[in-house]
Amino acid sequence: MMTRPTIVEPRDGYRIWLRYSDGAAGEVDLSHLAGRGVFAAWNDPACFEAVRVTADGGIAWGENEVERVGHVVAKGEERACEN
Repeated sequence: MMTRPTIVEPRDGYRIWLRYSDGAAGEVDLSHLAGRGVFAAWNDPACFEAVRVTADGGIAWGENEVERVGHVVAKGEERACEN
């Protein structure tokens, strides 16, 4: 079974804190994505703070802005736009 995020919380500096289905937890720094392409929506702090885990274990922001922009697929690692 693939480990998936179950809880996500926004942090300062374009970081998110995640808890995974296996109980592991940690922070991921997404600051290198901020302001680029679809991630320009994060220029509005309310958008970044609206981060959520989707029903299928993805990470998403907003309703119509940055929906399902990518997955955090491994503890402590991220991939910008994995579909």
